[in-house]
Amino acid sequence: MQGDGNLVLYPVDSPSTSAYAYYSTLTIGVGGNVSLNLESDGRLYLLNGSLPLWNICNGGFPTHGYINLMRLDVGGIFRIYSLSLGDLTMARSWSSTEDVCVPKGICGVNAFCILQNTAPECQCLPGFVSVQSGNNTAGCSRNFLAQGCAKIDDRLKYEMRRVENSEWEDNSYEILEMMSEEECSKACLDDCNCEAAFFRDSQCSKQRLPLRYGRRSLDSSNVALVRFSTTVVPDMGGNSDTKIITKKEPHMDILIIGIVLMSIGVLALLISVFFAHKKRKDYNKITNEDGANFAEGISLKLFTFEHLSEATNGFKEKLGRGASGTVFKGVLQNGQKMVAVKRLEKEYTQGEIEFQTELKTIGKMYHRNLVRLLGYCFNKDNKSLVFEYMSNGSLADILFNQEKQPSWEERMEIARDISRGILYLHEECETQIIHCDIKPQNILMDRNWCAKISDFGLAKLLNQDQTNTITGIRGTKGYVAPEWYHKQAITVKADVYSFGVMLLEIVCCRKCVDWSRSEDEAILEEWVYDCYATGKIGSLVDDEMVEEKNVERMVKIGIWCVQYDPSLRPTMKEVLLMLEGTVEIPIPPCPSSFFKLNLA
Repeated sequence: MQGDGNLVLYPVDSPSTSAYAYYSTLTIGVGGNVSLNLESDGRLYLLNGSLPLWNICNGGFPTHGYINLMRLDVGGIFRIYSLSLGDLTMARSWSSTEDVCVPKGICGVNAFCILQNTAPECQCLPGFVSVQSGNNTAGCSRNFLAQGCAKIDDRLKYEMRRVENSEWEDNSYEILEMMSEEECSKACLDDCNCEAAFFRDSQCSKQRLPLRYGRRSLDSSNVALVRFSTTVVPDMGGNSDTKIITKKEPHMDILIIGIVLMSIGVLALLISVFFAHKKRKDYNKITNEDGANFAEGISLKLFTFEHLSEATNGFKEKLGRGASGTVFKGVLQNGQKMVAVKRLEKEYTQGEIEFQTELKTIGKMYHRNLVRLLGYCFNKDNKSLVFEYMSNGSLADILFNQEKQPSWEERMEIARDISRGILYLHEECETQIIHCDIKPQNILMDRNWCAKISDFGLAKLLNQDQTNTITGIRGTKGYVAPEWYHKQAITVKADVYSFGVMLLEIVCCRKCVDWSRSEDEAILEEWVYDCYATGKIGSLVDDEMVEEKNVERMVKIGIWCVQYDPSLRPTMKEVLLMLEGTVEIPIPPCPSSFFKLNLA
């Protein structure tokens, strides 16, 4: 039972987000005093305080000579049983689902659940075998040795095997638009990092192993494509008798070859030590004062200032400028990889230890809705961050441009993308991060028009006593939560406020402050609430094709997010569920007259 009144089932060791839930009463936002109750006749229901909220099971089962009991079974399904006191037999009276493959995690990694006469059976992916016979949760592993990128170019050794009508956890690291399943297979084979791919509705999602939460679903059009070694004799039954083709190797030959290779290895080691020592001397000329071991423990690439200067052609092409520094376009890997290099201003830089500590945290973060940090430079006062390049600019570039404005559905998907990224920062990453500057200029669009949050590490990389504006408030006017002005404790609800302002901008395709409009419409939040309260929702959106109920739903979410009192604002988890349309949204109160204070 979550604190918001929603009863949810999640698999173990998974984030508590809607994407991972496999059962929910959808009673989110009803309050924090919800309890689960069972009557003697098997009626199972929720109470909100003393008020009935919702019947999960209507009951009506016999009580004379019987005891009705509720149980969460080991398979992850919620059930009610009737126990006969006469012969002590127990029969199932109700179940939250009849599909025993619905619970996520019933099969281990690289395996998927199928129904065999209503009983669950776990099958391994093609080319995989069960790790432990008889233990479904142990999962499956490859029955061949996967080669690394250096050898994987030999395309004749690999092909893609398909598992149709299957659902999995989606941890895509790249999503492509493809016309056919064959194109998706080829794209994965050509990418040495791709171990599997999902193809559905002309979309190819590249995956890395392991694959989790697999199940066969006839309602799904998703096809899982798995990299398979053709040097293996396949066993489609998934048993452990699958063999790997090997050759007999004479022991004497191995001994002689081993001695020769060892001699060559020792010689190569001596030569490499000599050149490494020489190179280290040259490199220390640049990094001695800044810590030569700075990269230890960080999964990021360390660049010299000279390298980044060359990559950006002397920091020539400016992509934009923010509060903490200027961003330049760069090219790495002999022109093969575009990057964005952000040079931090001197007043925003800090000492080596603090900078290293924050980078260790930020470098571990990976989410499809965060702009990825690839590397950094720590060279005296020239601190720089290297990010993935986002080819379609910022959300502000398209949202406030009449010629580029996305459709309603595209805007709603952008809003959901942003909320998923903020939720990751607030609840799912190792160290909680409050962004402090959520606004359209900090939302960047990749080549597939997927929205990603940038500058998410800014709040951590700045000095603790450093602020972004001369007002002493971190963030951008118009998006700043009230608690900043009152010097109250700043929590994740400050980001929720900023997101709410931006959500209203996404709905109305206009800036939160526009003094070119009339006084009644200049401040977006005030105008939106006035339209909502007076039933004039239709005037907020120019597109006549958008249903007014959809606009009203988004407006209500935005108004809840910009409440003056932080405790009234929903969490980002609740915001995402509301955006996804899985819960009803209560009528929001008037936020307050804070807007003019925010812009003063």
